[in-house]
Amino acid sequence: MMKFSLALAICCFLFIKTTGFSQNLYFPPVNGDRWETIQPESLGWCTDSINSLYDYLDAEESKAFILLKDGKIVLEKYFDQFTKDSLWYWASAGKTLTAFLTGIAQSEASLNLSDPASDYLGKAWTSCSLAQEQQITIRNLLTMTSGLDDGVPDNHCTKPSCLTFKADPGTRWAYHNAPYTLIRDVLEKASGMNENQFIQSRLKSKTGMNGLWLTSGYDNVYFSNARSMARFGLLILNKGFWDTNDLLHDPVYFGEMVHPSQTINKSYGYLWWLNGQASFMLPGLQLVFPGSYCPEAPKDMFAAIGKNGQILCVVPSQNLVVLRMGEAGGAGNDDVPIVLCNQMWSRINRLNCQPLALDDIRSDPFAVYPNPASHLLSISNINKINIHKIFIYNYLGENMPIIWKGNQLEIGPYQAGVYWISLPTKDQCKVQKFIKVN
Repeated sequence: MMKFSLALAICCFLFIKTTGFSQNLYFPPVNGDRWETIQPESLGWCTDSINSLYDYLDAEESKAFILLKDGKIVLEKYFDQFTKDSLWYWASAGKTLTAFLTGIAQSEASLNLSDPASDYLGKAWTSCSLAQEQQITIRNLLTMTSGLDDGVPDNHCTKPSCLTFKADPGTRWAYHNAPYTLIRDVLEKASGMNENQFIQSRLKSKTGMNGLWLTSGYDNVYFSNARSMARFGLLILNKGFWDTNDLLHDPVYFGEMVHPSQTINKSYGYLWWLNGQASFMLPGLQLVFPGSYCPEAPKDMFAAIGKNGQILCVVPSQNLVVLRMGEAGGAGNDDVPIVLCNQMWSRINRLNCQPLALDDIRSDPFAVYPNPASHLLSISNINKINIHKIFIYNYLGENMPIIWKGNQLEIGPYQAGVYWISLPTKDQCKVQKFIKVN
């Protein structure tokens, strides 16, 4: 992890403190229900494309969708009797709230990421030896690198008997809920407040968010309305400033939070999913997949993603915040539903009504389209490719059957999900990712 000198950190802090990061962003009042809007037509968006997006979201059992541009609402849609005042759970998207609160606690010198978790959780919070346990730091909990075994019968269980040694901390990435959940206890011990009191005093009262942490089994789950999630996204877009009010007080931590936190899963920061990286990993697997987890989204996007499709996306290059709340549609029933995220972005990309430029696609020596695809997949420059050298792999790394229909690949029999098509050449192996939809 990149280390910044104290002098650089102080300079960065003073610059941010002086100038802020508002980037001409609009911030809704902390009190009240007023929120300025932008008409989609002013952005060159077409009604048909918006309706198509809403139809897709509705079919995927969505409850709420909001898109902010420069902090203002461009699109806001609710489904199935859900309203802007309805509360819904964030699932694992709420992990990013915990990451932000941990940064605040560190800026207040209540804790340090390098501290052993045992300093706050006490001894024997795991079934590891004391020496092994002492090596697990708060940073390991934030980065999913605790080394504790995520293959136990219930990896949400926070009892010591469920927390067993698998590898040295920092040497293995695994999406393990229990160690993450215990950050709550770390924060409560460090701050002297329970997590609801802490988030109220440091975040909600400063941004106008509503919401509440509730315990569900072993998990700590955040509930709020959709606009509160949008407010948090806007705060993150502005690098921890609510307008000119600095809530984090630690620019170095913010940078670390939304950049790769370790080298094992390059698409994971401090509980945020990072797009545009060279590779990514997924929950429950020890496989490293090439490319971005959401190829349809902007490369600089980072996202909070939770079970059943609780998604909050932040795109600094375009001043966008996008969120979706809802039930598990056909593409959203994973712990981290990247297929739903990618399909949603494929439709967001069509809002400007610009048709897919096949000539541009075919300029790539090896590209696949359409992407996502449901039945037939085309390959650019197909006449220049040795089709007998093509391989397709699913997310488990298994070879898929190759079925040709003319010059197109028939993928109709495949299950919905993420796949990779590989074309070995004399000098290298070219790989492209595609999404199969029903």
